[in-house]
Amino acid sequence: MDERDFFTEKPESRPARFQCPKCRRTNDFQIRWIRRTRKAQIPGGADERARAMFAKVKDHLVRLDDDVTCPTCRRRFEIPSHRALVFLEELEGLPRDVEEDEDQ
Repeated sequence: MDERDFFTEKPESRPARFQCPKCRRTNDFQIRWIRRTRKAQIPGGADERARAMFAKVKDHLVRLDDDVTCPTCRRRFEIPSHRALVFLEELEGLPRDVEEDEDQ
């Protein structure tokens, strides 16, 4: 049984701010992610090993985009982050974006 069988997947886009290494301008980019949410119960036909894995899995985000294009100089550059997987419990403690605060 594959680990992806334990999750429901939903595409998501999140804002991020990066500085272009060529022109040194900072811009906001929309980064594509897949949100993997753990299913309520284990799929049928699971053995003991799969049940043990299901007990340990957590909700997380997987980054789809590896690079972005600078709107100023049109150069592509790699996203300067080593994190391609982020657990959702780590995001809960972070402050919300400024744009969301202005709407309220």
